Amino acid sequence: MISVLRNTWALMLGMLLLMLGNGLQGTLLGVRGSIENIDPSTMGYVMAGYFMGFLGGSKVAPWLLRRVGHVRVFAALGSLVSAAFILYAAVVHPAAWMFLRVIVGFCFSGIYVVAESWLNSSTTTENRGQALSLYLMVQMSGIVLGQLLLNVADPAGYDLFVLITVLVSLSFAPILLSTSPAPVHETATAMTIRELIKASPLASFGNLLLGATFSVLFGMAPIYATQKGLSIAEVSYFVTAIFFGGLIFQYPIGYLSDRLDRRYLIIAVTAIGALTAAGAALFIESSYAALLVVALVIGGTSSPLYSLLLAYANDYLEYEQMPAASGGFLFINGCGAMTGPIIVGYLMERFGIHWFFITIALLMFLICAYGIYRMTQRVYDIAPEDSAPHVSVTSRTSPMGAEIALEVAEEEAQNEEN
Repeated sequence: MISVLRNTWALMLGMLLLMLGNGLQGTLLGVRGSIENIDPSTMGYVMAGYFMGFLGGSKVAPWLLRRVGHVRVFAALGSLVSAAFILYAAVVHPAAWMFLRVIVGFCFSGIYVVAESWLNSSTTTENRGQALSLYLMVQMSGIVLGQLLLNVADPAGYDLFVLITVLVSLSFAPILLSTSPAPVHETATAMTIRELIKASPLASFGNLLLGATFSVLFGMAPIYATQKGLSIAEVSYFVTAIFFGGLIFQYPIGYLSDRLDRRYLIIAVTAIGALTAAGAALFIESSYAALLVVALVIGGTSSPLYSLLLAYANDYLEYEQMPAASGGFLFINGCGAMTGPIIVGYLMERFGIHWFFITIALLMFLICAYGIYRMTQRVYDIAPEDSAPHVSVTSRTSPMGAEIALEVAEEEAQNEEN
């Protein structure tokens, strides 16, 4: 681990600062929107802007990297993110916010590709697994800790927007000043939607609905919390619980994924998430402690589901196809993510804030029901020891990051056999 830190400390420090700023910005905007009396329906479009930009960036970023190189793309995207964050406070209008969110989402899509390419080139076969684990831990820790920064200043003022701008600006210094050489960009061509559906209808449909679930959870949670009347501190702890649940449940679900029929696990995980969200919509009134438990469970069942669906799809693919499939599933996930906040924002405005949890329950129930249906259509005769390795990735992981994870998992499997 010491050797990993020696070679990647600049990237890890930069990503920690970057994710602190990015983790805080969505929650801050949701709270500030309520302070400015912007209705949930309008804020739904604002929050969807990030996922629109991210989806577009996933297509354009590889072209930019090939054309001008990693260093220039990294610096340019970082500058745009920093400018967008400070403009949130300067131009308080939902149309401006949506436009800026599109820019931020676009930029982060490219930033992740650059960061994970750098990670790949800065490590060796022997320590790549440790480096990837550390990278994902730093990424999630930054997002979780970013929620707590909401308490250091008044969201109605400028200070928090200045803070996230400074964090992002500082994050690029250690990476760009590092002596590590810039990587050569290589990327797999994503499989077509038709090919993905043919390979795994469950993973394809599940990723579409999971994208909507993610965007509702992480885009609309602060809006739900502020509409419910929670204090600033309570909002930050509520959103923190969602991310923290995803962090601590990732390993146990991954462990079970390599030992059970993955369809049963997908059905069980989504059923638990759906029942928890439905219970929250029906029974939670004033118990803040219960709300935190609900956030922890829903975050813990939704975040690891992306890796689980990807692992299930990989069972039906050749090893060479897996990186391409991950790129295709990211696109499907992004398509779902664009619609989630818009739909739930309208429902919350029209029918009440409890539709935040009702929507999550419906989305996860549909994945669960479709999983049950698919069990009647395809025989899963793959033994656990013959299944594709489970890799812990998130929907923020670029195809490059997924390829690194697959290589590490394949090497570990071969070492175990030997």
